[in-house]
Amino acid sequence: MTAHLKLRIHVSEPWDFERVAGTAELTGWTTDHVDPDNGEWEVHLDHGFDYHGEHIGRLLAGPRYVGERLDRVIDAVVGFPARLAYRQDGGWHFALIGMVSLNHESDQQETGTTI
Repeated sequence: MTAHLKLRIHVSEPWDFERVAGTAELTGWTTDHVDPDNGEWEVHLDHGFDYHGEHIGRLLAGPRYVGERLDRVIDAVVGFPARLAYRQDGGWHFALIGMVSLNHESDQQETGTTI
């Protein structure tokens, strides 16, 4: 079985996302990182959020800039800029922008260690 890559997402656009959804910090996991040809990763959120009358439990993350690869998040110090989409009307709707980073806090909670 493929290990889950645990991620933290900070949504920065739209500017009022935190007010509408109740948080700008999201956590989740993906297994799409295993295939290096995956240009976008489906992230299953630990705790979804309500946005415009719908509950969102998954996001599709892709690189924000042309020519970038999302797998660079693994080596990023602070995070990696990403376009974020949610399911709407049977397809993905890119409407959010944020930073994706590895979620090291969840690893510390599982082992009982902290920095």
